[in-house]
Amino acid sequence: MLLTAELDRLSATDWQPFFAQERAKPYFAELDAFVTAAAAEKTVYPAPENIFAAFRACPASAVRVVILGQDPYHEPGQAMGLSFSVPDGCKAPPSLHNIFKELESEFGPGCAAHTDLTPWAQQGVLLLNTVLTVEQGAANAHAGHGWETFTRAALEYAAAAGTAPLAAVLWGKPAQKYAAIFEKAAARRPVLVLESAHPSPLSAYRGFFGSAPFGKVNAFLENNGVSKIDWYLPANATHS
Repeated sequence: MLLTAELDRLSATDWQPFFAQERAKPYFAELDAFVTAAAAEKTVYPAPENIFAAFRACPASAVRVVILGQDPYHEPGQAMGLSFSVPDGCKAPPSLHNIFKELESEFGPGCAAHTDLTPWAQQGVLLLNTVLTVEQGAANAHAGHGWETFTRAALEYAAAAGTAPLAAVLWGKPAQKYAAIFEKAAARRPVLVLESAHPSPLSAYRGFFGSAPFGKVNAFLENNGVSKIDWYLPANATHS
């Protein structure tokens, strides 16, 4: 099965106890069968090796910020397993374009020259979609098949994994349904939950622009004694 094979490749990560816990549940076998069958018949994004990229890029013990998306981009060459991120060289989709507009309004022009958000993930930003696969050209095609159960459990696992400060950035009503996970964690660690409109062109002007999420996250982290996130993605930056 496709998902089982990809999780086997991640045996060295500290997400492994979470993976083992979920793989043992009946819903995961059904999800695995669904995605495996879909991938055999249609084009599914992201590539199999990137379905769980968010977990590979950001260990559970390192999570300081969560930026929650919905499902992967569904056009060729875009989805890479990190919410909102596309590979360098790929034109920024509309939501990412608006995220960069907001980033530049906070930090100035030129700070968002890369579309690959891996440098954020490497600093403890979990860039997770609530649904981890999609069919080409069919947004939300894999919603309602078990991914939401898996990713909700992942967020609960991450929120319970430590006592360090944790910020959740929840753009749009679908993401805001997960706020209670982080609010519950506030009993044992400092928590910031930021809610605003989604950066989609349909809603960005209804509260996303001007919300200054990046500076607010950094102020929260520094006020709680930990280093801030370097949100800059300048043209001369490189990452592994």
